[in-house]
Amino acid sequence: MKSTLTLVLVIPALMVGGHAVAQSTATRDDTTMSSSSDPVAPDNTKSNKQDASNRSQTADRQTNNATDLELAKRIRKEVMADKTLSTYAHNVKIVAVDGTVTLNGVVRSADEKARIGETSASVAGAEHVVNDLKVASK
Repeated sequence: MKSTLTLVLVIPALMVGGHAVAQSTATRDDTTMSSSSDPVAPDNTKSNKQDASNRSQTADRQTNNATDLELAKRIRKEVMADKTLSTYAHNVKIVAVDGTVTLNGVVRSADEKARIGETSASVAGAEHVVNDLKVASK
């Protein structure tokens, strides 16, 4: 009686478990197949790599001087407030060292480069802005 009861309970449990494993494997295979046909996410890593001619300030040169931190913060706030700018433009590097602001990174257009430069100049003064932004190639 015990062995019959065990068989009645164990066999259906094994069948359900096997079916669940088969479904999860099929789902995983479907996901893998569909992800390979999806378009690749935008990546500007190559554009962000420094070339030998780019001698601009980098983020690790940012000082902890309160004045420089506040200057970079005000410019970043202004750039982020401009919702017409692309994500690339919102992510440019803004480095302030001894009152001089260096802009570095990649933007989508010459217009974005100019607008970020103008925004920075309105906060720091035109003579204190080095605009090393690059326009992404299309």
